[in-house]
Amino acid sequence: MNSTILLALALVLVLEGLGPMLYPRAWRKMIAALAILPDNILRRFGGGLVVAGFVIYYMLTKTIG
Repeated sequence: MNSTILLALALVLVLEGLGPMLYPRAWRKMIAALAILPDNILRRFGGGLVVAGFVIYYMLTKTIG
């Protein structure tokens, strides 16, 4: 189980690093646009990402075993 969590963390780091590595200007513009959003919108966006992550995790654990 520990190795699975570390693999997932490594994949998150790879995916998070792709944006600034490949498209630094667009990534900076996106971050600037996110910075001016109200807190409640950011909370909804973050909550949606958390729920999506849990759903994907659940689906993968059911599929893989």
